[in-house]
Amino acid sequence: MARYIGPKVKLSRRVGVPIADIPKHTASDRIRTPPGMHGYRGRRLRDYGVRLVEKQKVRLHYCVLEKQFRRYLEEAARRPGNTGALLMQLLELRLDNAVRRAGLARTIWAARQMVTHGHVKVNGHKTDRPSFSVSVGDVITIKEKSQKLAREAMESLAGMDVPGWLELNPAELSLRVVALPAMEQIPFDVNPNLIVEFYR
Repeated sequence: MARYIGPKVKLSRRVGVPIADIPKHTASDRIRTPPGMHGYRGRRLRDYGVRLVEKQKVRLHYCVLEKQFRRYLEEAARRPGNTGALLMQLLELRLDNAVRRAGLARTIWAARQMVTHGHVKVNGHKTDRPSFSVSVGDVITIKEKSQKLAREAMESLAGMDVPGWLELNPAELSLRVVALPAMEQIPFDVNPNLIVEFYR
């Protein structure tokens, strides 16, 4: 299956929550109604549907395909601890997500494109894989030729809070991973235990 390149607000409407923190998604009244002419009024989700929507919500928020998502879940299940919390931690530590959380890109799709086009360095080395997992102590920088793009994104997202697990230096446009992300630091309302239950 190819990556979805259609209208993004339709995805937000499908899961019932804004999957991107931009006005097009957050300020739209249409988000509350499912896509389609009549918006499937009166439908009530059963247990399976509730868990499916929760899984799709997270998958779309991080722009991850189903096969990748399953691999993240398997990796989280292998590690000791709460599988749901570990799954969210693995997704948060993706390079494209770190760029998005720091406000260097407006959306996950913009962050993904920035990484794929080679504008981002990790510890001084060009890294063009959005799924690259950053570690504590890693320093993420933007190439000089691409800094104008990142500054424009930061200006458009003025007032955005950078999570505590990241340390941003706005003057140099550099970002340091100072800790592992905790569940309470994820600015997205999700119940990861429902996702784990979906796959069992």
